[in-house]
Amino acid sequence: MFNLLRGLHILAVIAWMSGLLYLPRLFVYHTRATVGSDTDQTFKVMEAKLLRMIMNPAMVAVVILGGALVWYDGARRLGWGFLLTPWMIVKLAGAGSLLVWHHYLAVARKAFAAGRRDRSERFWRITNELPFVGAIVIVLAVTTKFGA
Repeated sequence: MFNLLRGLHILAVIAWMSGLLYLPRLFVYHTRATVGSDTDQTFKVMEAKLLRMIMNPAMVAVVILGGALVWYDGARRLGWGFLLTPWMIVKLAGAGSLLVWHHYLAVARKAFAAGRRDRSERFWRITNELPFVGAIVIVLAVTTKFGA
């Protein structure tokens, strides 16, 4: 059961990360579109569908499956003390940061849908890489367990 949960969790993370990396890239190009133009409308549809059909369900799956893995480890394999290990604290903090970033992107998408460009193209180009930096930290924390 554990391996199935872990595999599904990894697949959900891949889908979620794809959206976290792609949505800001769409914003890069959306900032160039004239408000009300056909291009603007196309980006609005793409962004809304990406968020609603891929990112949100994947994020929910990541949280549910991750919670199931924590329960399984705590109740059956490692005991609840593993939640206080440095690698797990880093993993949970990283996952929490990605949840906050997801929310920020959802708010930004609503601003674009309303015709506002609250951030520059440069901002979106730079922040586009943040989820991958988070993924690096999380994956290394989990796979190395910091030498434990």
